Formats: sequence, structure tokens, C-alpha cells
Amino acid sequence: MIRKSLSKKSTAIKICGITNTSQAKSIAQFKINAIGVIGVKKSPRFVPEEECIKIFDEIEKVSSNIEKVYVIANAKLETVKSINNRSIPPSVIQLHGNESVDYCRELKNEFPTLKLWKAFRLKSINDLKVISQYENNIDAILLDAWDDKSLGGTGKRVPIELLVEKTFKVPWILAGGISAEIIPEIFSKLRPNGIDASSRLEISPGIKDLKKVESLVREIRAQN
Repeated sequence: MIRKSLSKKSTAIKICGITNTSQAKSIAQFKINAIGVIGVKKSPRFVPEEECIKIFDEIEKVSSNIEKVYVIANAKLETVKSINNRSIPPSVIQLHGNESVDYCRELKNEFPTLKLWKAFRLKSINDLKVISQYENNIDAILLDAWDDKSLGGTGKRVPIELLVEKTFKVPWILAGGISAEIIPEIFSKLRPNGIDASSRLEISPGIKDLKKVESLVREIRAQN
């Protein structure tokens, strides 16, 4: 599982923004570590609850070792409780909004067995200073590119020079404009615990080009 992979030297792979069961099954068969589904209504990759359950069920059929990641933003705690009570609940909640440290702490206290990942959008070195406040209350950090109009899925890249000498207390995942072509550059400078890819692998929002997904997986595996 990705919780184990994130602690190893090899880099775990998460494909995010899946919107249908067919692609979930195909991508799960690439033996990746995590698949993400978007529960943010403003996102062009938003998936309604019933479809989300079907996607997670399909992933579970292929492998119970693949993390089922549900991405939310600025949701009420009652919403997370409802999510956790689904017939096929996520194994990871990824917070992609402006959630506070207190919110993360309360969520972990309420659901101690649920893995909690917090996304941070990076524009400058100052953005990194905030992260340390969260590390005792989350299981992993996801670093995405800053955009003033969108919380994620923009295809923009994180300024990786900010991360060259940075260390964290918990595993961290690099997102933002990820495709096979840039993996050698990333790995020449960084060794993230995980890689998260979405928009650069798409034909249209939420529909992946499976050849691009396979190429990315192959490139990351070759670097490990």
C-alpha cells in the first residue's frame, strides 16, 4: 500500500482525477499505489457520490492494496463522517482546500484509522513554512502548484528548486504538471516519496490517455 511505499526508498505512484469505472479498472491494473477521485463540485473532474462508490469498488476488485483517495476541499466535518460511512469508503482523505491545523487535528481524533493527506500549493519559499504546523496531524504532504483560480488539476508545475534541500517529518508527494517527460529532471534533483499525476495525462478533463499513464508508470519504475 502507499502508506508502506511512502516510507520506502522507491517512489509511490498516484493517478488522480479518475471519473469512471472502466478507467479505474484499467489504471489499477498498472499496479500503481493509489487512485484519486475528486469530490469538489467546482472541479471539472467532480464525481458524484454514487459513481465514486462504484469507482472505489472497481479498484478494490483489482487490488485491495491500492489506496482509494477521496479529494475534498473545505468540507464540513459532518461531510467527512458521511463519506466514511459509505459502503465502499475511501482509505485516504486528501484535503485540498484551506483547512486549518485545528481542522486536521479534529479529523484525526474523530477518525484515527483514516489516513489524512494535506495538499499545499507552492508559489514561494514562504509557503513551505506553513507546512511544519500540520505535520503532527497528517499522514502525508502533497505539494501542488499555485494557481489563483483553481485548487488543483491545472497542469502547472511546482518550482522544484524550492524543495532541493527541504525535508519533512512525514512522507511527501509531488504533484503539478506531472508526465513521463519530466520525471528524469525531477529525479535528478529530488526523491519524493510519491508522485501524483492527473491533467497532463488526459485527453479531456477526467479522461486519461492510458498510454500516457503507462508511460509515466514505466518511467518512474525505471528511476526507482
